[in-house]
Amino acid sequence: MVTEEAKNRIRILEHWKKYGIASAMDAFKLSERTLRLWKSVLKKGNGRLEALNPKKTTPHNRRKRIWPPAIVSEIKRLRQEHPNLGKDKIHPLPQRFCDGQGLHGPSIATIGNIMKDMGGLRTFPQKVRHNGRIVPRKRLKVPRKPKHFIATHTGHCVSLDTVERIQHGLRRYLITFVDIHSRFAFAMLTTSHASHAAKTFFDIIRIVFPYPIEFVLTDNGSEFMKLFDDELRRLCLTHWRTYPKTPKMNAHCERFNRTIQEEFVDYHAPLLMDVNRFNDKLLDWLVWYNAERPHYAHDQRSPLQFLLNESPEGCKRYLAHTKG
Repeated sequence: MVTEEAKNRIRILEHWKKYGIASAMDAFKLSERTLRLWKSVLKKGNGRLEALNPKKTTPHNRRKRIWPPAIVSEIKRLRQEHPNLGKDKIHPLPQRFCDGQGLHGPSIATIGNIMKDMGGLRTFPQKVRHNGRIVPRKRLKVPRKPKHFIATHTGHCVSLDTVERIQHGLRRYLITFVDIHSRFAFAMLTTSHASHAAKTFFDIIRIVFPYPIEFVLTDNGSEFMKLFDDELRRLCLTHWRTYPKTPKMNAHCERFNRTIQEEFVDYHAPLLMDVNRFNDKLLDWLVWYNAERPHYAHDQRSPLQFLLNESPEGCKRYLAHTKG
């Protein structure tokens, strides 16, 4: 493969051939030694342009990191005693050791490089299989929401969560939904915490929320696994999950959970015993919430008022688009 740099070099050599070496040196600010080296390399390569591709400039003998063995041993000891401790958390610990030994302590980045030089020093919890074999227990890798992600349009990212309420010893589960950009919200009370209930709820969402959805954000609850996750895969939707015990990653839905409990559920707690009656009342409240209730995020406008002020071309799912 001929790189752009090689093509540029051959153009310079053609300029030399046509106008002379002095002109090439003056026009491209190159030394005679460099030009003759390129010509020699091209000749040894039998005129193939690939011969002018830039070669690797990595030194043959790289600089080796040298730290006192006492510091390296201390970092290794800390990593073995606390396997899941990162370089940021480890940094202050060897610093105390270095102060006692009169040594200069490594920085956070250097600690990470030292651990990398020793193979990462990563150990995993172990489990015993049915055949008696001991194998490492590795954490399942799942997609996470990017750190600096910002929803830029309606349906860009929606979030779901579940609120558990206990009434007279009976458990009820309130599944909630929020579109992060428009703050459009929906909820439904169920008696089941299974993934089938979450899947059914999402099917309803696709009807009442007539915008194409791109990303779905949930926590790691069991209701958002299995059937729910399979449905998202079937719809070719990206399913992001929050980190464990990190509700701030799903802040919009968590705030709606508080609002719906303080403004509706707490005042209709007796209806939790009757799921159908509760959902009927909840539907009326959700209509008011989305159509009339002011939101600080939209300058005291409701989510529907915000959507109407957006481009009317945003929703093209069910209504006919004709020019009157």
